[in-house]
Amino acid sequence: MKASYIEYKATGSFSPTVVSYLENDIALQPFYSFRPDLEGFRQLLQHKKNTGKRSILTEVLNSQYEKLPVKEVSDLTRTNLDLLNQENTFTVTTGHQLNIFTGPLYFIFKIVTAINLAKDLKAEFPDKNFVPVYWMASEDHDFAEINHTQIASKKIAWNEDVSGATGRVSTKGIRQALNQYKGVLGIEGYADELAKIVETAYTNYENLADATRYLVNALFSKFGLVIVDADDASLKKEFAPIIEQDIINQNSFKNISETNKKLQELGVHVQVNPREINFFYLVKEVRERIVFEDNQYKVLNTEIEFSEEELKAEIANYPERFSPNVVMRPLYQEVILPNIAYIGGGAEIVYWLELKSNFDFYGVDFPILILRNSGLMVSKRAAEKTEKMGLTLTDFFQDTNSLKTNWIKANSQNQLQLKQEWQELGQVFDRMKTQNSKIDPTLGPSTEAIKKRLEHAVFNLEKKLIKAEKRNYETRLNQIDQVKNELFPGGSLQERNENFGLFYVKQGSEFIEQLVEHFKPLDFQFTILTE
Repeated sequence: MKASYIEYKATGSFSPTVVSYLENDIALQPFYSFRPDLEGFRQLLQHKKNTGKRSILTEVLNSQYEKLPVKEVSDLTRTNLDLLNQENTFTVTTGHQLNIFTGPLYFIFKIVTAINLAKDLKAEFPDKNFVPVYWMASEDHDFAEINHTQIASKKIAWNEDVSGATGRVSTKGIRQALNQYKGVLGIEGYADELAKIVETAYTNYENLADATRYLVNALFSKFGLVIVDADDASLKKEFAPIIEQDIINQNSFKNISETNKKLQELGVHVQVNPREINFFYLVKEVRERIVFEDNQYKVLNTEIEFSEEELKAEIANYPERFSPNVVMRPLYQEVILPNIAYIGGGAEIVYWLELKSNFDFYGVDFPILILRNSGLMVSKRAAEKTEKMGLTLTDFFQDTNSLKTNWIKANSQNQLQLKQEWQELGQVFDRMKTQNSKIDPTLGPSTEAIKKRLEHAVFNLEKKLIKAEKRNYETRLNQIDQVKNELFPGGSLQERNENFGLFYVKQGSEFIEQLVEHFKPLDFQFTILTE
């Protein structure tokens, strides 16, 4: 595949806050630690405090990896698991929900970014080791966000009434969605290879966390990826002191609320708002919020409640029953991992900016925030159509109407733009206004008003001319629609809608290898990959 790159700002698809962060806007500097560049990593590595017990982390990980077939875990991943025991080893982490069949393309892009950043850091700091990590959001409870994917414009959904942490959801009910997904893959190319991977993942493993681990390992183990499921008693025990402090003293609510006020004053649209208590109670199929009412800590929609002393005892004895929400999960991650970078999408980067004051409060290092690589996959057919129409792939980042209008203006043999004509008419009215004002000063504004009305009429006429000419070029404009719909399904970035499946069917594992080859984590440019 051939790669070309454009600035994120030029795509029109990323928030002003993300663009400002990448451009080193001084106003945002208080909300993160170090810049997302090699110098920033050099500074962080000099200041990095050791967090978490590596022996516990590796023990948990090795136990989790026993659930995978030995032959399917690469030597590089096993080496990375061993390296995590060494003090000069650090992680580069991305996280995401357990979307079925990996969900949209950006799931894949996130992990590739982590893999490449770990390689880049090793090249820059050869005396240290860097392990790419995928953090499974196995404690998330929003099943509706992960129970579907879109492939070839077809929505595949796993419709089932479930509750509790999604990682614990049984895979028994996924058969219909699995068959539909395999049906869309077809029988050509590498369809059978991918079909076997997803079939094994969702039928040989009893819950969604284990199924997702198998699927992600099958795709990325050759690159040394380590997969973490933090829904674990031993890992939660390390976090228990902060769980207790935060529930009782509501520190995160105070810290993050204050930060959000400052961000809003800068015009930043905050992504999440903290609650007074930012933990759920997690048992079996129950994951419900903890609230403080009538001097008791109560679990919503249950009869469970604790006094303060009972709560402390419960946290000490059963830390696995306390599940962090969206504002506390990042802190939990940084407590148990020797992490130096978090890779997320645009909205994630903004919400992490809300959290630094809470990290500072608890004395936990804040990682460097890296915007994940974004990309557009372009078929040979779409590229050829684009070239024949005299367009570039970058042109398609415009909205469809503007794209068509600009194409018509550039290609029509007829005079469609009335800008020159209006300039000439405008000069006539300016002379009339001067003359009329000499006769009667009140006629000047009247002449100006007539000029404005005529200007409006002239440009309405221009729109009608363009609309008429569009009918004359209907076939070409339909081709623009076809390419636009392929590259921007549903009217938004391809990576936010389309699943990776059909790209894998065409190229097999080479598809991911191409992403690894062309994605550049620290360049911060949008990647266009063309067959």
